[in-house]
Amino acid sequence: QVQIVESGGGLVQPGGSLRLSCAASGSIFTIYAMAWYRQAPGKQRELVAAITSGNSTKYADSVKGRFAISREHAKNTVTLQMNSLKFEDTAVYYCNADNSWTSIITADFGSWGQGTRVTVSS
Repeated sequence: QVQIVESGGGLVQPGGSLRLSCAASGSIFTIYAMAWYRQAPGKQRELVAAITSGNSTKYADSVKGRFAISREHAKNTVTLQMNSLKFEDTAVYYCNADNSWTSIITADFGSWGQGTRVTVSS
């Protein structure tokens, strides 16, 4: 199975920026796609951004134009650059990876990392 470690969260003011990092490791040698998700208190986990091995990307409408996902394929790492942060971006952010795009879209994973908390507050 894939093991995930997320980092980079913290407390920022509205309009500020953060960059989250994720590293995947485990029994797989290559990963088709990696993605970032977030879960706010009392809400379902949602897909924030995803990227394939071919650098095709998908973003939630709420973050388009503000967030950017990138990856280093050979290292199985993915980064989420978050700009112009808003109060509603406050959540625990999770990363995951899979060789199935369907799993990425549906967030159908057997395990998750610990996540990294992002708090946007003035």
